[in-house]
Amino acid sequence: MQQQILLLSLWLVSLLSVPCSSFTSCPTKCSFPSPPTTKTAGETTHLFASSPTTSQVDDLLSQLQKEAKEVGECAQILGEAIFKSDAEVKAEDIVQICDALDALKEQSSENDNGDTSTLVSSRLQLRKLALQTKRYEWLVKLMKADYDAYIATASFVSPSRIPRMELPNLQDVPMDNTLLTNVEKVDAATATATTTNASSSQLNDENTGLPLVADCELDNMEYQESLLDKILLSIFRKLVVQNTGGVTSEKESILGLVEQARTYMLQPGQTAEAQHKMVKDTLAGLMTPVLPPFYRIFMSGIVPKNLGTDYDGKQFGPWFYAPFLTSFVTPTFFGFLVGPSHVNRRKDGRLGGLVVEKCKFLQESGCKGLCLHQCKLPAQEFFKDELGLPLTVQPNFETQECQWSFGELPVPPKEDPYFPSGCLVGCESRKQIAANGGNADACN
Repeated sequence: MQQQILLLSLWLVSLLSVPCSSFTSCPTKCSFPSPPTTKTAGETTHLFASSPTTSQVDDLLSQLQKEAKEVGECAQILGEAIFKSDAEVKAEDIVQICDALDALKEQSSENDNGDTSTLVSSRLQLRKLALQTKRYEWLVKLMKADYDAYIATASFVSPSRIPRMELPNLQDVPMDNTLLTNVEKVDAATATATTTNASSSQLNDENTGLPLVADCELDNMEYQESLLDKILLSIFRKLVVQNTGGVTSEKESILGLVEQARTYMLQPGQTAEAQHKMVKDTLAGLMTPVLPPFYRIFMSGIVPKNLGTDYDGKQFGPWFYAPFLTSFVTPTFFGFLVGPSHVNRRKDGRLGGLVVEKCKFLQESGCKGLCLHQCKLPAQEFFKDELGLPLTVQPNFETQECQWSFGELPVPPKEDPYFPSGCLVGCESRKQIAANGGNADACN
């Protein structure tokens, strides 16, 4: 029995060891070889009935030892990622991990050419996953310990060595250094950030002289709407019609919502407060009367009113898990408005971050005023006042990315160094506001 089990193990290892191109029994080259057999005088007998050779046993044991060693080294890499203190992580550590990943890529190419010493671990990409996890965790630790060093390091290694969306936070990491007027560069050995001021002129409106903000120069993203996105967007647009007194649009999808929002914003006598209230009422309707009370209790730690206790209405949260869980479920239910997004870290390195890859509403509207008064500010107010969880929404008008940081207190736009003054250069609302006699500086 032991011999048969050992031979079965050898056969299973052989399945992983034989390249797909060597299988000739199937036109697709994807079939597996049959168990090894031997032919006798009148019958075919499986080798499982015979004894393994010493060399077969030695080869199997040697490969199992190498696999176990590889798994142990990967576990050690994960241990280093977790247990190294924040203060110990340096910029050169991140660069060294990138070097290790590059070397691993070359080694993988060699394995494809016949090296099968750790074939199982290689096919599962255990070392690659361990190194990527270590790199991410150490970037988070660096961000917590020295934010400036994190920005300098991330600017140096991304996107050339680390995909931009694999960074734990993007708020101050430039998309392309050549496009910025305030470029941070980093020395690979010391991660010392230096500032270079490029010559650039301030953009101003030729009619009013008010400052302008450069448009995003990246290609537009083509959004793929799921069935859930279409249903939620349809409900949201109907709620907008209800909360704006009948403002509608014949255009479909997000373009129709943008036209509704712009029409409402350009109404005579319109105020920022009225726009905020409209969006908050729409969000409340979308969440139904059930979800906000549930969220306030189990996420924000707010005691319901009218219980007849001394604690009615008092808040004991938000609970520690609220920022992360909120960031985890948000992409599913708000993708219809903002497009693809994924969980990342807040600027302080803590959980509860969410980055929008390229905001759908901002891309299609091209209007900073709509972004400010019908997204950023009302969303922040809704989460804080209605749900009991602080929220900071930080759009990046150069990339149209947007960072949502749940559990982080926002600052007023006029005091926010990340929120530039002035309208976007290509904004279609700006001239209409001025023509209607409104404040053409309404984006501030």
